[in-house]
Amino acid sequence: MKTASPGNGILLLDKPLGLSSNAALQKTRRMLGADKAGHVGSLDPLASGMLPICLGEATKIAGDILSGRKLYRFTVALGTRTATGDTEGSVVETAAVPDFDESQLDRVLLQFHGSQTQIPPMYSALKRDGQPLYKLARAGIEVERAARDIEIFTLTRQAWSLSQLELEVLCSKGTYVRTLAEDIAKALGTCGHVRALRRVYVEPFNEAPNGYAGVDCQRP
Repeated sequence: MKTASPGNGILLLDKPLGLSSNAALQKTRRMLGADKAGHVGSLDPLASGMLPICLGEATKIAGDILSGRKLYRFTVALGTRTATGDTEGSVVETAAVPDFDESQLDRVLLQFHGSQTQIPPMYSALKRDGQPLYKLARAGIEVERAARDIEIFTLTRQAWSLSQLELEVLCSKGTYVRTLAEDIAKALGTCGHVRALRRVYVEPFNEAPNGYAGVDCQRP
């Protein structure tokens, strides 16, 4: 944790699976006795990894941190698409997975490099008339979402098979990895969803050591 004075600073939390970003924030705030705190960049309960927690006066620079690039490692399960884009939702589509090799996969990944637009998923925390989109989605309501400008700086394969891809992406703020995963699967001629997702870092904390976690969020 980087502190400027007691109760002020930025804690780089390794958020565990199964916990929402807000729940992690509240547990951290209570454990540290912080009157004012906020997290930077939400992570879904099914995602793990770096969640910067701004304490006290550091909340004033949360917006600056939010604008930084983010590095994710994620696994795409091929052949099935879910309602939520990850393992939490029910399967809504299945498709055969065509044969492809490393060079074909790399060409597909290269297509996603650079500036582009992306339509946010319904299962997201974005709000419409004060209601989070995920609440509307759970009620069976789908609304139009404006495309957002994003940028993919790097997108590389770590491992792959005809059933799943293990990828790493360095992207701008506002990028939804679940949507990216679905688009990659579609470009390969099939469908897919995110099976695992981990945020490795948020700039400017890309030099943080692997053991940056400092709070046990499993404690009540």
